[in-house]
Amino acid sequence: MLENEDRSSDSPYIERVYRSEGVTTAKRMHSVANSNWELVVWEHRGRAHVAIRGPETKPTTVDMAPEGSAFGIIFAHGSSMPHLPVQRLVDSAVLSPHVTSDAFVLQGEKWELPDFDNAETFVNRLVRAGILVRDPLVTEVVAGDDAPPLSTRSVQRRVVAATGLTQGAIRQIERAREAAMLLGEDVAPLEVVHRLGYYDQPHLSRSLTRFMGRTATELQHPDPDEPLSLLYKSGG
Repeated sequence: MLENEDRSSDSPYIERVYRSEGVTTAKRMHSVANSNWELVVWEHRGRAHVAIRGPETKPTTVDMAPEGSAFGIIFAHGSSMPHLPVQRLVDSAVLSPHVTSDAFVLQGEKWELPDFDNAETFVNRLVRAGILVRDPLVTEVVAGDDAPPLSTRSVQRRVVAATGLTQGAIRQIERAREAAMLLGEDVAPLEVVHRLGYYDQPHLSRSLTRFMGRTATELQHPDPDEPLSLLYKSGG
């Protein structure tokens, strides 16, 4: 049985940390749109792999290995790696050029593989090395805090530079993800419309199809042969 675990973090650079391990009979995983980027480490056929994956603006389906493990750090909005502009990572990924059982290469340097328990220590090292930076303004704006004393265009430029997406795209993706989770908890579609501010059920339906690749009925009655990944994206 595939066991999944995720947790929050007290680091302002991290949105969530997750891991999965075990055996699964599912041949595919349905990965939905996600407005955050992440570093993911996974093992497949005895080999370790590491990738930086950008935000995803559409759902995708990936093949699942019968056995294996995955670990990921989902970075908070506003965090970025200057040497890997996140705009270029949208709907894409960059693999580490060299990975061993305990280390990988990032920006030409060797780094110890992080894990579920030491993610914050690893991230702090990236920050001290200048590889990972953060724009607090973007964090605040995306969270819905009061707009800073800057022009709308300036704020938008900074949001796109740090996240790869516009504020509008982030809001749409996050609302669709929340809708999917509510539907998975058997909340009625009409109630989801009212709670999340959709115009009507057709508006909700279009959003779910675009970002989740599922209808409301499919989200309420998921296919066990193609599980849905809502909290994180599978590494492979």
